[in-house]
Amino acid sequence: MKAAYETQPTYDDVNLILRLYELRREPKLREARRWFASSFRASSLEDFAALCPPGSEPEAFFRMVVSYWEMTASFISCGVLNKELFFQSGSELLLVWEKIRDLLPKARESFKDPFLLRNLELVAQEYIEWMNRRAPEAYAAFAARVRGS
Repeated sequence: MKAAYETQPTYDDVNLILRLYELRREPKLREARRWFASSFRASSLEDFAALCPPGSEPEAFFRMVVSYWEMTASFISCGVLNKELFFQSGSELLLVWEKIRDLLPKARESFKDPFLLRNLELVAQEYIEWMNRRAPEAYAAFAARVRGS
């Protein structure tokens, strides 16, 4: 059996992408995404604790954004959503990945969970490979913009 990304996208794929977009427009998630994109900068657990103390609004925003993209990535990694179609419009997933990738190994170690945000990581890696095949310099430029370098 072929994985969903090896097949022609379907109307179900389109409808799921549209539904995911609708969810992103929910006011609280939109506010959380704005905060995450503009303010989240943590490369250590100490940075994270200072920026997102337990019970704070920033911590809730972080969890909201990251869990949304982990959920979305799970649809792709399990073959429910056509990867190729998603990659054509889902670059916000890569923004989230770039902002958490340095922090993730430390969080996994601290929480004793080697699978923490594993779907997000796997899909981000495939997305990066996809971008590099299409436009070899695009991902490096994107990552530099996100990281502010």
